[in-house]
Amino acid sequence: MQCDGAAMAQTEESQARKPLILEIKGNSLDDGPGIRTVVFFKGCPLSCSWCHNPESKRARVEIGYDRKECIGCGTCTAVCPEKAVSPQNIHPVDREKCTLCFRCVEECPAGALARVGRSLSIDEIAAEVLKDKPFFDTSGGGATFSGGEPVMFMEFLSELLHALKAYQVHTLLETSGFFDFEKFERLLLPCLDMIYYDIKIMDEKAHRIHTGVSNQRILENFERLFKISRDTGITLLPRTPLVPGITDRHENIQGIARFLAELGVRNAALMPYNPLWHEKADKIGADNPHRGHAVMAAWMEKEKVEACRRIFSEEGIQVV
Repeated sequence: MQCDGAAMAQTEESQARKPLILEIKGNSLDDGPGIRTVVFFKGCPLSCSWCHNPESKRARVEIGYDRKECIGCGTCTAVCPEKAVSPQNIHPVDREKCTLCFRCVEECPAGALARVGRSLSIDEIAAEVLKDKPFFDTSGGGATFSGGEPVMFMEFLSELLHALKAYQVHTLLETSGFFDFEKFERLLLPCLDMIYYDIKIMDEKAHRIHTGVSNQRILENFERLFKISRDTGITLLPRTPLVPGITDRHENIQGIARFLAELGVRNAALMPYNPLWHEKADKIGADNPHRGHAVMAAWMEKEKVEACRRIFSEEGIQVV
């Protein structure tokens, strides 16, 4: 497969599906090989109950409120035409009243209120990423696309990938795997060097309960991608987030390990649970079904992570 920029004329559909960007984070050492710049997209077709980036779930712009930064000056309350903001409320931003005029964000002297999601052009994103190309070249790094789910915006992402490939930037996609495979293969695969692919829950019913969608398409897409990866230079790494009482159960980890082993997968990643997402959910007033659960408020014990690693190892899969 070749990355052919001439084949990527901008379409009306791609313009209509322009994403919001949460953040462009440089100097990352945790999102692929080498030093990387990570572009976080806003919007996801899944709704994982433990989402570590809850601000990325909705594709639309939102207001974030950081209680720790608030100085209690009352400016937000005074300038809000809908009286939807008050630090005295349990939830400072009344999301039902708020019309997203962002007056409060513009006037907040402490920066406690922030716009979550911004519209950037392909040229603007590419220019920001390319600032770090010297670091990519010396470290074997590149650009990583995360979220949220970047694949929700295939046409836009395809054009962005082509723009970066013109400068020989190494590209990595982090994905939930919930996408139209034929479209993915046509628009994105030719310009990807690596794919980090999340496989969270094997039981279809449990997957629906905890993520809002069936896992059938996700598993089928992985099988097809794995077959392609064996015949191309694309690196495909399955990853499983370890979530207490949900994905870290013995039967689930064993089921994922056996699924991968039967395909011939030899390397996978396990991502230990991180409780810091609760604070991020509070900032945007997101529903949190795990609030108040002690096990969800703590970092995962190393012994639990090692137990999951052993299950993968027993199936002949190395955890990287």
